[in-house]
Amino acid sequence: MGEPVRDYVCLDLETTGLRPKFDKIIEIGAARVRGGKIEETFETFVRPGIALPERIAELTGIEEKDLDGAPSIGEVLPAFLAFARDLPFLGHNVGFDYAFLKRAAVNAGIGLERSAIDTLKLARKFLPELPGRRLSDLCVHYEIPLRNHRALSDACAAHFLYQRLCDEFYREEEFRPVPLLCKVKKEGPASKAQKERLKKLCDRHGIRPDFDPELLTKNEASRLIDRILAAHGILQK
Repeated sequence: MGEPVRDYVCLDLETTGLRPKFDKIIEIGAARVRGGKIEETFETFVRPGIALPERIAELTGIEEKDLDGAPSIGEVLPAFLAFARDLPFLGHNVGFDYAFLKRAAVNAGIGLERSAIDTLKLARKFLPELPGRRLSDLCVHYEIPLRNHRALSDACAAHFLYQRLCDEFYREEEFRPVPLLCKVKKEGPASKAQKERLKKLCDRHGIRPDFDPELLTKNEASRLIDRILAAHGILQK
């Protein structure tokens, strides 16, 4: 029997919602692990370019003021990938986080292919008797400290959870990293015409923008224009 993987990057994201196509990353937390011990951490807010939903602010404790001066995902991603190097990812439901990172990478023209270990899949297989297998449930089960719904705390909790699962259940074929598969089409940035039209619509109807036009994709700009037109009618020349 081989040894458990001891070198990896545990990670977690906080986002504006659950849909990678429509929602945005607002926080990245990660820890680079060597020999089973945390070597270095990475933590940053990310400016999403859209309004922070109230429910997400309540859930995470993150506020608009935390994000206003933060870098965009296009600025953060190269630094994060340099931090992660070529190590496999590890996380709780890590495919969710990867889907957001993959979309951001594709839109930025950055290649991203990675294998990962998913502690949620391991918990489902080896702890079916537990009433819940959320990260918070498993941290209670194993008495792992957790500051719930903050990226770095969740990432580190997944690391400690993985160690406990290895201690109890390790089997090489079940615990090895597997390739993360996520197909994403590149979305171009909003055009100059779209940004100008959004500005005119907001000015005309007295709308205070809750988005950053420089961070919008073409599809996002189109949806915003359609939403304003549906609510206020067609802009007259």
